[in-house]
Amino acid sequence: MLACLQLKHFFADYVLQPAWILRGKGDFRMIGGYIHAGGHALGTVPALMLANIGSTRIAILVLAEFVLHYLIDHGKALLSRHCRADATTRAYWAMHGADQLMHQLTYAALILAALA
Repeated sequence: MLACLQLKHFFADYVLQPAWILRGKGDFRMIGGYIHAGGHALGTVPALMLANIGSTRIAILVLAEFVLHYLIDHGKALLSRHCRADATTRAYWAMHGADQLMHQLTYAALILAALA
């Protein structure tokens, strides 16, 4: 399950993110962040199906993935703008690393919840 979630994360975060999605993060009024979080949530479904749990439980965990992913990315976008961080600054890389850590911890929690 973890390998599936990490593969999904790589594609959703690094391969399938056009500029309009990137611009939409950090603003509740723009659709980009919602589309991005929705893609992550949908990509989580096959990984959770490996746990052979019911569809209601999968739906709850997928909703949790959507909300958490959106809020993590939203917070990073706001903080990046506030700190004026770009890829040339230490602050940017610290925030990027913290963002990725939070996503990976979310996956660990999803797996634990699915297997509990």
